[in-house]
Amino acid sequence: MTKQTVVVALGGNALLRRGEPLEADIQRQNIATAAKAIADIATEYNVVLVHGNGPQVGLLALQGLEYKQVNPYPLDVLGSETQGMIGYMLMQELKNLLPDQQISCMLTQMSVDPNDPAFANPTKPIGPVYDEAEARTLAEKYHWTVKPDGPYFRRVVPSPLPTGIIEDEAITALINQNHLVICTGGGGIPVKAENGKLVGVEAVIDKDMSAAFLAKQLGADALLILTDADAVYLDWGQPTQKALRSTTPAELAQYQFDAGSMGPKIEASCEFIRQGGKLVGIGSLEDGLNILKGEAGTNIISE
Repeated sequence: MTKQTVVVALGGNALLRRGEPLEADIQRQNIATAAKAIADIATEYNVVLVHGNGPQVGLLALQGLEYKQVNPYPLDVLGSETQGMIGYMLMQELKNLLPDQQISCMLTQMSVDPNDPAFANPTKPIGPVYDEAEARTLAEKYHWTVKPDGPYFRRVVPSPLPTGIIEDEAITALINQNHLVICTGGGGIPVKAENGKLVGVEAVIDKDMSAAFLAKQLGADALLILTDADAVYLDWGQPTQKALRSTTPAELAQYQFDAGSMGPKIEASCEFIRQGGKLVGIGSLEDGLNILKGEAGTNIISE
């Protein structure tokens, strides 16, 4: 029987958890855990893997600020670096677990609209968390925008919507050759057309939006968003919090979700369903396969 195709979106915070030191060894340990979950899913589905990069791209930006002899590298270049770093680790760990599976990592550019209103309202958290006083100091020093992230604060940058995958034909060709493809990492490298040429954009695209865009373009059977929460909750963090187990875009439209974390996941999920997708699952990394079976996390289905 032909396997169904699932686009798996793996959060950057699942690879470097909130509050953890941004160390390569810690990231590799978390990626090894992630790879086991992805390998389990790959036994039953054709997997196309998208990963986040919020903590990682923020770390590279911070490191660049410390070397004063050159100007800091722009976010599109740092995004490409995170695609290589995270993609390499994922590719290696998956190959160790699935030696007979062809695995490819595609450096992927994603077009965005330079007039997207996101450029006037940064919402994408990147880098480590800070207490409020330190965040305010850094914001003044480096001309950042900072916003709350749970009990902490983080730097936020523009996160425009994806409008096109530049390497879509190459990705499709690899999938058709039964490769497990890692692509559009960090939401894709943001680019725009300018005078007939592609140029980089100072932004970080939300990886869930890009994963939904990719899933729609591929005609995937399901979209699976793996994060550091085990489900979608109402009243998150309150004594009245309640997990949603099975829901629809219409039901979700009644509620407000945090713009810096669950909000984009919900928006991306509903867009995929509205465009003809059959199933979106949201939940924790360890529950990946069970979420697709409806036994864990949150399932979003059509009306």
